[in-house]
Amino acid sequence: MRRTIFDLDVLRTFTTGVDLGSFAKAADRLGRSTSAVSAQLKKLEQQAGTPIFQKSGRGLALTDAGETMLAYARRLLDLNDEAASAIHGIELEGWVRLGLQEDFGETLLPNILGQFARAHPKVRIEARVARNAELLERVASGRLDLALAWNNSAPLSNSERVMEVPMRWVGSINPDMVWQKSGNEPLPLAALEAPCLLRTAAINALDRAGIAWRLAFVSPSLGGLWAATAAGLGLTIRTPIGLPGTVQAIPPGANGLPLLPNLGLDLYRADAEPSPVTARLASIILQALHESVRVGAKAA
Repeated sequence: MRRTIFDLDVLRTFTTGVDLGSFAKAADRLGRSTSAVSAQLKKLEQQAGTPIFQKSGRGLALTDAGETMLAYARRLLDLNDEAASAIHGIELEGWVRLGLQEDFGETLLPNILGQFARAHPKVRIEARVARNAELLERVASGRLDLALAWNNSAPLSNSERVMEVPMRWVGSINPDMVWQKSGNEPLPLAALEAPCLLRTAAINALDRAGIAWRLAFVSPSLGGLWAATAAGLGLTIRTPIGLPGTVQAIPPGANGLPLLPNLGLDLYRADAEPSPVTARLASIILQALHESVRVGAKAA
């Protein structure tokens, strides 16, 4: 039986197109023509021996085989990039200061630190998990080299839009503890201390929909917010990223809840030309983030 050997270059085009939601955008990012990208995708389906795409409206969606292919493609590319970094980048030395929004502290940070430490044992990372406003202030003042934070429309140089992440209403996994729109009972809202982009988005959405609400719980930390939501003290809004098992995202439009907009996620750099250490860490963050969002979106 002939052994199938997948082309890593083709796999990178495949994952890039899925991440960007468009293979035309993937062609631009990878510096290829759209016809070349189409040829690569055709080659991938031939190697797979089964369709990995299916028509969905005017675009394409992944088949079950395509979803499986995507998961393995990411693993193969991550291992390839880690091997390349370990061989060619082992001499990277120095210190990098990384800031992460609270949503990513428990889910993204361990993967990032583990992968980076294995490839670059001589680099020291100082990580800080904090609220959005603090992260942006620290990047602007040069006290962080790199930060992953929600976009608050504040103009900051050296920032890169990573993706648009859907906001979701979040409640307890116990359906009996989740607010239902009935009678005149106001919606109990659990939120972080102001200022908070998601708290503001929740209030604006409720006001536009004419739904009465009350501030039932306020926490200075995300951990406290999860505990209150799990206990049924109120509903909150977050993204599908980093949700603990004690809460669940409520499907859009369910329970009479208003629809929510997307939230921009940006990668902020202190310098226009970051050091090789900072640039490498940024690359690993983006890889880990795309995987985390993909898994979170499927779970939601």
